[in-house]
Amino acid sequence: MAQQTTAPADTADGVAKPDAAVVRDALGVGVAVGLSGFAFGVTSAGSGLGLLQTCALSLLVFTGASQFALVGALAAGGSPYTAAAGAFFLGVRNAFYGLRLSQLLALPRAVRPFAAQWVIDETTAVTLAQPTRRAARIGFTVTGFTLYVLWNLTTLLGALGAKAIGDTRAWGLDAAGPAVFLALLAPMLKSATERAVAGLAVLLGLGLLPVLPAGVPVLVAALAAPVALFVSGRKAMEKAAENATEKAGEKATEKTAENATEERR
Repeated sequence: MAQQTTAPADTADGVAKPDAAVVRDALGVGVAVGLSGFAFGVTSAGSGLGLLQTCALSLLVFTGASQFALVGALAAGGSPYTAAAGAFFLGVRNAFYGLRLSQLLALPRAVRPFAAQWVIDETTAVTLAQPTRRAARIGFTVTGFTLYVLWNLTTLLGALGAKAIGDTRAWGLDAAGPAVFLALLAPMLKSATERAVAGLAVLLGLGLLPVLPAGVPVLVAALAAPVALFVSGRKAMEKAAENATEKAGEKATEKTAENATEERR
């Protein structure tokens, strides 16, 4: 997904896109992802959380990956503190989304606190895909509203229907949220560093599952980012040093050639 370096104007910085097309795309994402709230409701109820607790998570937290991480860790026997810490670190990414979207949307100050609740993976993806500020605002609003309403409604239905479904683990519904998250994340991994961070995080998370308490592997996987960035930075410095050495060698060779020419004269 291409990110713009400056906030799009209404028409100057991009080709105008019909409002109907933006609404259609936003509704498609909102409805498709919003329905997976049913899986969260069922999984949360199966992990031991009550109806009010499950619904409160969707109403107040409203970030699917973090919610699934929380109830997944609890279902696996992890402590509430570890589960909450893992969910928190997954949710931190929304703060960085907010920094980017604040430039693109340029919303009035009075609206920003309410809009912040809708800053998640899906609204960010739809917003960044728009060519103009008007389209970005429409995409963000329609996606956020549709997803928030459907996610909370299906969470309620899932929590109410958990008893009728029975063993939630047998249905594999707990994998629905992470699957959606990965589907949105994969197209954003364009650079080698981004792919390295994702790959190392997967190796750390999966490799440590058998030896660490539930929820802790997610926290350890966060170390993939600084490690990959450190290695990437070292390689960049080494490359820069090699280039500088080559340039110095070329200049020395040129100087020697000039001196030899002068001596012949």
